Amino acid sequence: MRSLSLLAGCAAALLSFANAEANLSNPDVSKQMLSGTFEPPQVFQHTNLVRTVNLEKEYPRETVNVVVENIDSKPQQDYYLPFPQDLIARVGGLDVKDKNKPDAIFPSPEIVGIDTYSPIEYYRIRFPSPLAPKEKLTLSITYSILSALNPLPATINQADKQYVQITLNAYTNSAYKTIKQKTKLKMPTNDVPEYTVVGTNAEGQEDPVKQGVTFTYGPYGEVPAGANQPVSLRYEFTKPLLHATLVERDIEVSHWGGNIATEERYWLENRGATLKNQFSRVQWQQTQYFNPPTSALKELEYPLIIGSANPYFIDDIGNVSTSRFRPRNTPKEALLQLKPRYPVFGGWKYSFKVGWDNDLKSFLRKLKTGDGYVLKVPFIEGPKQSEGLEIEKLTTKIPIISSEVSTHRTFMDTMGRSTLKLTALNVVDDFRGKDLVVTYDYPFLAGFRKPIVIFSSLMGTFGVAYLISRLDVSIGRKA
Repeated sequence: MRSLSLLAGCAAALLSFANAEANLSNPDVSKQMLSGTFEPPQVFQHTNLVRTVNLEKEYPRETVNVVVENIDSKPQQDYYLPFPQDLIARVGGLDVKDKNKPDAIFPSPEIVGIDTYSPIEYYRIRFPSPLAPKEKLTLSITYSILSALNPLPATINQADKQYVQITLNAYTNSAYKTIKQKTKLKMPTNDVPEYTVVGTNAEGQEDPVKQGVTFTYGPYGEVPAGANQPVSLRYEFTKPLLHATLVERDIEVSHWGGNIATEERYWLENRGATLKNQFSRVQWQQTQYFNPPTSALKELEYPLIIGSANPYFIDDIGNVSTSRFRPRNTPKEALLQLKPRYPVFGGWKYSFKVGWDNDLKSFLRKLKTGDGYVLKVPFIEGPKQSEGLEIEKLTTKIPIISSEVSTHRTFMDTMGRSTLKLTALNVVDDFRGKDLVVTYDYPFLAGFRKPIVIFSSLMGTFGVAYLISRLDVSIGRKA
């Protein structure tokens, strides 16, 4: 195991890149390149498929429950999930489960690219074991689509409602024939002034079928692989569209002090509709008395782990006093409420950092043998907003795209401290429940290195001061 006297678990996270397509050319993103003539072999078919798209947050969260049947004469293990080339860069948190065997472990899905330009790229999903001929497997595939909403109209008055538009495929993106399928859209409100009507579904009803806040496209009969039926919906979403061009998360572990210090630095941007006129502080204060829905960011809520202490909130100007910390020693989380210096409307930006301390013993345990330790910390905490938060560049089920171990030196360090830096892509705030587990060696004597250095430095300083005090620096002649 690698010796780690300090973990600075640094997660550099991009929250919803403006140019998410840049991820495709990012050297950090590894792909297996396939021939330009590659097409997934038609060894499977979908006997039934139900796709649910949750639009309650600013990023659509899609869940595809599908029955996959092996129609080949040989066992098959590789399943391909296609996405348009401009969309695959914005797919995050892809997770695959066997609905009938929840404990089955799937290898992490990997992107496979085409060596020449192709409008379609694929995720390759490998089953835990080959699927025999004529056997069926019920998959549950979930993922988020970042930067999917566009405000329409793009400019509004300060107190207006905000509407956003989303365009998607009424059919589920599939590399295989689908016998029966439907798509359910769960809207945040029933205020949907515009949506695409396809015609009639397989049951002869108008497509889509509306029921409360749910729009259902389908069911459809047999649909060939690669079929596309674009549909658009415009609906009310009077909440901020929060993105961050960069997030840095540092976790510093001190064995000697028994403390774990966490700091998160955010460069936030609201990508909602911009203001048609200048911002009016008077109008803002008047409307806040009634607390109406707004597309501006006015507060961030940080649920923190029990026992969190010493929080701080600093922006580019300095300490921000408009915050409230509610520590709790009960089983409930502590709560840190942050209010920016100004409401962040569409097109506005706000950068800040927030930090807090915790007792190390709540996160660390020593292995029974040797000098090994196991550290278990949240992979990401951050604000918990009803509108959601997109994170595009930040292990558990989160695919780490790069890791780096280096040395970090701080005050009175001699050899420096080992630093682990992790980078991942396309993460959303739904990953708050995921943990990062690091195992490392920390020799017993290493804990005394800094005290010995400090003691030696003080003794050396006193010794030098004593010698200097013994020097005769007088100018006069001795008698």
